[in-house]
Amino acid sequence: MIAADTSTWVAFLEGGAGEDAQVLDKALEDRQVVMIPVVLTELLSDPKLPTGVAETLSEVPLIGIGSGYWQRAGALRAKVLAKRRKAGRGDALVAQSWSEGGVRVLTRDQDFRAFAEAARLRASILYLGRERTENEEEN
Repeated sequence: MIAADTSTWVAFLEGGAGEDAQVLDKALEDRQVVMIPVVLTELLSDPKLPTGVAETLSEVPLIGIGSGYWQRAGALRAKVLAKRRKAGRGDALVAQSWSEGGVRVLTRDQDFRAFAEAARLRASILYLGRERTENEEEN
């Protein structure tokens, strides 16, 4: 099973290219995707999101939030902040969810590296990058 961060979902929904969007597409086809609750919240907060897309996103099974989740997410964020790294609240919640859900995550957000290192989750990141520019593809 995999989960995707908001950055990958947005790219996928916009029809963007990229390895992460392709992996997400295939995983959706194979019903191998779970939704991180805070990612669903971020996606549904787009006022321009079509109703049908919102309904489809809401049908993706959610990763459960267990007892003590909020405390563990706070502790994880504190570890990252202690290393003087960027640690947004939303990113901390996403990282904690993927950690507890036992899933690998697709993301384009480089800030997750700090969480992956703090929680020793590096191997759980399937794709951590961005689309290549035309110049980079030529090299």
